Formats: sequence, C-alpha cells, structure tokens
Amino acid sequence: MKFTIKDKFNQELPADPNRTNSRRQVFEACFSYVTPRIPSAPKLLHVAEEMAANLGLTDEDIDSQEFLSIFSGSSVLAGTAPYAMCYGGHQFGNWAGQLGDGRAINLTEVEHAGKSWTLQLKGAGETPYSRRADGLAVLRSSIREHLCSEAMHHLGVPTTRSLSLILTGDQVLRDIMYDGNAAYEKGAVVCRVAPSFIRFGNFQIFTSRGDLENLKKLTDFTIRHYFPMIQAEGKQAYIEFYRKVAEQTLEMIVHWQRVGFVHGVMNTDNMSILGLTIDYGPYGWLEGYDPDWTPNTTDRQSRRYRFGQQAGVAAWNLMQLGNAIYPLVEEVEPFNEVLQAFQKNYRTAYLEMMGQKLGLTGAPATFQDLVQSLETNLQLTETDMTIFFRNLADFKRDDEESANAWLDLIKEAFYKESEVKESIYEKWQTWFNQYHRILQQEPNTDQERRENMNRVNPKYVLRNYMAQLAIDAADQGDYSIVEELHELLKQPYAEQSSQGKWFAKRPEWARHKVGCSMLSCSS
Repeated sequence: MKFTIKDKFNQELPADPNRTNSRRQVFEACFSYVTPRIPSAPKLLHVAEEMAANLGLTDEDIDSQEFLSIFSGSSVLAGTAPYAMCYGGHQFGNWAGQLGDGRAINLTEVEHAGKSWTLQLKGAGETPYSRRADGLAVLRSSIREHLCSEAMHHLGVPTTRSLSLILTGDQVLRDIMYDGNAAYEKGAVVCRVAPSFIRFGNFQIFTSRGDLENLKKLTDFTIRHYFPMIQAEGKQAYIEFYRKVAEQTLEMIVHWQRVGFVHGVMNTDNMSILGLTIDYGPYGWLEGYDPDWTPNTTDRQSRRYRFGQQAGVAAWNLMQLGNAIYPLVEEVEPFNEVLQAFQKNYRTAYLEMMGQKLGLTGAPATFQDLVQSLETNLQLTETDMTIFFRNLADFKRDDEESANAWLDLIKEAFYKESEVKESIYEKWQTWFNQYHRILQQEPNTDQERRENMNRVNPKYVLRNYMAQLAIDAADQGDYSIVEELHELLKQPYAEQSSQGKWFAKRPEWARHKVGCSMLSCSS
C-alpha cells in the first residue's frame, strides 16, 4: 500500500510528553501518542470499496496482508505516530471534565486526489483516556457503525465514513443492557475515516482549565486547515469560525430530521467541528413517527436526545462551544447573534426541507399549516415515517378522486390500519383535501413531483432490526447480510425491486427485542 502521508494534527499541535499508556489526566496537550493493541487472530470481514478508492487503495491492496495488519492494529505504518486526542465534554447536559479518545486511535492523515483523510481505529485498545474501560469494541457495535457510516453518506447526510470491519479473534466482556448480565462477545475493529475528528470538546477542555494558549493554537490550526474560506484575522476570524460551525451543524441536523435519524448521544464530545455525524452508538431511525422517541436506554427518563429535540440540543451544544472560544473574542454579542440566527434559520430550513419531502416548491409560509397538521396526524396512530413519505409520492394531483383514495395509498405505513377510523380517518381526510388544494397551485406535473420527492425521501434506511439481523447472522459466522445491506444502502433512493423485503415496517418480533428498539451506549 502506498499512502501519501500528510500528518498535521500530531505535527503542529502540542503532544503529551508522557509516553506511558496509563489512565491519567493530560494537561497542556492536544493528544497522547498511543500504539494500537495487537489482536490475536485478525480476520477481514468487510471493506467499503468506495471509501477504499477514495484513499487510493486497489483491490490488490485490500487483499494484502499489509492491509489486514495495519487496519487491525497489528502493525503501524512506517513514518507514522498513532495518537489519541484529548478533549472534554458535556454528557447529558452535565460537564464531565476530561474524556478523550477512550477507544479510538488515530493512525495517520493521508492525502489522495486533493482530499485529506484521517484514518482512525475504533476498538484497537486502551489509551490514557480509557478511564475504567478496556478501549475495545465488539462485533455488534462495529457492524452497526460500519454499515451506518456508509449508509448515511449515501443518504446525503454529512458523516464520518468507514473503511473496514475486522474481527480481532479476541473475546470482549460487555454488559449490553447495564443490568449486571455481562457476557463475552466477539471483538472487532472498525477503521473510521473523516477529514478530521476534532470535536466541540477539544476546545472545551482547554477553556475549562484556563489553558488559553493551547486553546488559541487549536483554534488557529482548525481554521487554517479546515476553514480556509475564512480570510479575516484576529477576533473576527474566531467569530467567522463559530458562524461556519453553526451553519454546518444546522445542515447536518436538517438532514437527520429529513431521513428520520436519531443520534441518541448528542453530548458535546460527540459533536464534530465540521458538522459531520460522528460516534454511532445507540442511534436509530424512527419506525413509528414519534418526536419524543430516543433510541438510548440511558436517556429513557429525560429523553434529552429525542428526535424532536435534536435541533434544540444542537443549539445548546453550540452555546457551549461559544463559551469555550469566548476567551479569544471577549465579546458576548457576536456569539448571541450566531445562536439567534441558528434558531431562526433552522425553522426556515426545516420547513423548506419538509416542503421538499411533500413535493412542494412554493414559499414555506404557504404550507406551514399543512406541515404542522401532518406532524400531528402522523402521531394519531403508529405510522412508519419512511414508508409514509415514500408512498406519498404516488399521490395524483390530476386525479379528481385522489383526495378520497388516500387510505389505499398510505395504509402500508400504518402499524394498525384498523385504528384509522372515525376521528382519525376524518383528520387524515381533511389533511389530504388540504394537500390536494395546495398541489393545484404547483407548477410540476405528478411525475415531476414524484421524481423530486423520491430524491429526498429514501426507500431504504438502516432500521435497527435490519442491523440486528446482520449481527445475529455474523455471530454465527455468516457475514452475507452485512454485505447485502451494504449494497442495498448504497442506493437508498432507488426502487431496487428485487430488495422489496427491506421496504417494510419493523416486524412485531423486533418491537421489544434488544438491539431492535432502544439500545444502550454499549451498543
């Protein structure tokens, strides 16, 4: 394998001088050098070939012993110095102090075709930031991360990527539901890929410790390499940086809402400075449309990270980032202006996105009431979000009877069609009458609208039960479902008529099955 290595983070920023791999508080450093743990019997299970091509890797490279050795953690690329980043963060709204890469090790940064990528192993062993954990990962969580990273990319959602999924040959002890029933599971390593893994928490840790010198170094580094469009200097540069981060975060959140994705752990240490979806733990897609749903068992009571609150949490997290870089500006008003703009712009962007999902091209003000009533109706009885919007594209504006034939169109989305009667039926009838009237003012034909809607409303998403089927099979040594889902989710907007079995509501057996409904942070 021939990589063009262009390390920046560990070349330009201060390193932890302590080279011992012991759990500890790390001060005045952005990272600590760490060597990945050597697995006992690594085995390559899957490679995302598109991501491999982005790195300049060939089929011959993928099949090589060197590939397996590097991306399992068995050996280190010549001329590189792997490291774990130091950062802090707010977890579930509370300051947690130093966190850091507890089970992630950055191998190196490489350049190919004009793009820069950081290669990071997740599950490759302990670091100084592992606290009381072992730094390892299990097969089930690794499958979920590997598949979801690539699925989100193909959905058009800003995200980190995944290159490879490798079994380590080691057994890892995990208590999946934190209920005292720990068991050994197969260990695995995922190679995550992104332009950078810098998070909000990287900035927070320095401010919390009064280390403004290194706060400035990190901020200047981030602007220089990842926000080259910022030409301002001094305080104005930091304000522009903050504004850009807010804009990219907003774009990411709107995409999450568009496809029905719920992150589940929006702690500030899980917020990418580049507006990328990062750290796939207890995530999920809405099955029945429910703004109050969260996939995270740890969040079962407060539901802080529920679907309908993701934009609000993003704004709160941005406020914490603003607090972190405030010492570089020492003016409150610029930060307040960015936060106010975020909240205002989100409302507009959300409505515009919902208009696209409904196939509407008019000004948001003309269909705001339609969207609000739709959100209410979707909760009248359990209604699958993905199926509803995908099937809605077949609504016929030019058919006079279409407004009365809506049930046949969307009944597949209802978990209990028998509940759609009397007042529920009447409310849906009212909504479709309103939708039909608005469509009469639209310039697009039914066919044009259908094509537009199908570009933003996916037919296939990685429902938790689908991932669990892949996990269950993989536990038995069958990795074919991993490959099948990977291929399916590379074209989430295509009909793929031969894959119709995956365009289906969550089966009843999966409603309360571990891994198919709510998940723990161990997932």
